[in-house]
Amino acid sequence: MLDHIFISVSDLDRSIAFYEKALAPLGIVHAVDYDGKDGPPGHPDLKGFGADGRVFFWLRAGVVEGRAFHIGFVATGKPQVDAAHAAALCAGAQELHGPGPQLHYDPRYYAAQVRDPDGYSLEFVYKDWQHQ
Repeated sequence: MLDHIFISVSDLDRSIAFYEKALAPLGIVHAVDYDGKDGPPGHPDLKGFGADGRVFFWLRAGVVEGRAFHIGFVATGKPQVDAAHAAALCAGAQELHGPGPQLHYDPRYYAAQVRDPDGYSLEFVYKDWQHQ
């Protein structure tokens, strides 16, 4: 299980606004800001997103390698996938595929995929067997 991930973004304010909207349907919120000067030399400023007392998704200003990451966010049901997909599109995402079963993986794998403003591939995923 992963504890956290950092991604570099080209426009921190734009990305904060995008992720605040896109992740809200999943219950993931902009939870904390970390001032890099409080860390070891060279530590970046970070903008943290999380849910249920955990902060696990962090943004930092930097060089963007948009095609370098694919990030799957857990949804608790198909309606949450649909809502996150819609919110991401409203926030400016580019659609890669709309919500639906991903039969090439498993008939119980329901997901939607978008590209964020920096080109990162985001997937909102509900896997029936993981919620039983």
